[in-house]
Amino acid sequence: MNKSELIELVAAKADISKSSAGDALDAVLEGITGALKKGDSVTFVGFGTFSVSERAARDGRNPRTGETIKIPASKLAKFKAGKALKDALN
Repeated sequence: MNKSELIELVAAKADISKSSAGDALDAVLEGITGALKKGDSVTFVGFGTFSVSERAARDGRNPRTGETIKIPASKLAKFKAGKALKDALN
């Protein structure tokens, strides 16, 4: 499912226009992104939790040349599924 398909589903379920559903989805995604940028986690009870994880700087290797390179520290988004979502999938 891609974003446009999700917008169509939300519009149909909520009985609103696709434009309104798209705006609502964009607002939700902006809210999640903003919270993660601040280092907060976002929890949807029963669905799951989005959080930020830190990856330490490390040495890597260029596969083409074999040269050792420095990989800088970075942050990444993680998602942990909630119990209700896990149960629904199994």
